[in-house]
Amino acid sequence: MADEGSRSFLDNRKYERLYADYNLNDVIDRQKYNLIMGGIVVYGLVVNYILCKAVPNVYEFINPMIFFIGYIVLVIAGTVISARSSNPILSFIGYNMVVVPSGLVVSMAVQVYGGLESDIVSQAFLYTFCISGIMIASSMLLPNVFESMGRYLFFGLIAVVIGSVIGLFVNGVFNAFAWFGALIFSLYIGYDFYRAQQYTPTLDNAVDCALDIYLDIINLFLRLLRIMGRRSSKD
Repeated sequence: MADEGSRSFLDNRKYERLYADYNLNDVIDRQKYNLIMGGIVVYGLVVNYILCKAVPNVYEFINPMIFFIGYIVLVIAGTVISARSSNPILSFIGYNMVVVPSGLVVSMAVQVYGGLESDIVSQAFLYTFCISGIMIASSMLLPNVFESMGRYLFFGLIAVVIGSVIGLFVNGVFNAFAWFGALIFSLYIGYDFYRAQQYTPTLDNAVDCALDIYLDIINLFLRLLRIMGRRSSKD
């Protein structure tokens, strides 16, 4: 997915956020910061759910090639806008530019596995919810563990991308890397939450960090969906 390709750019921006100079008037309470960040992530997931209900098959409305190009353009543009802007409103616009096309991709994937009411989708959602909660709790309880993960996760992500490409041509490889990808994005949820706590608590940083965590959750869900679907087809 294009959001994977944006990861290296986001990683660079994380270091820039750490050392940025902020106006004291922009700083908010840490608890409020986390609540806003969590609320924005939930907002993105709710938008995705609504899109799954309202637009189950995107290809009925738009040519696949046009959709793919539009998806790539919007996700990259939204990521850049959110990461580069110091204005929370502009960052939120960029966030939505990522959420909406990603939601349409999720909608198509959900439809392939039987729709929102299917057991496969329900299981993938439940596992994603539980893993996300565990990773966030772990990053709060064991911050030192996640502090040193960044470099390893980045190389792991590169392996996931390469493996996914190879899997398009070699049967069975893609499924193996679906498991590996699920592990990488699970750990990224905890890592990105840990990183979010290192930044100055501002509205803009809350939006930017929400985008990081949102992308982790969506990528985890898509991989779990594929794993559940493969397992079901073998039963």
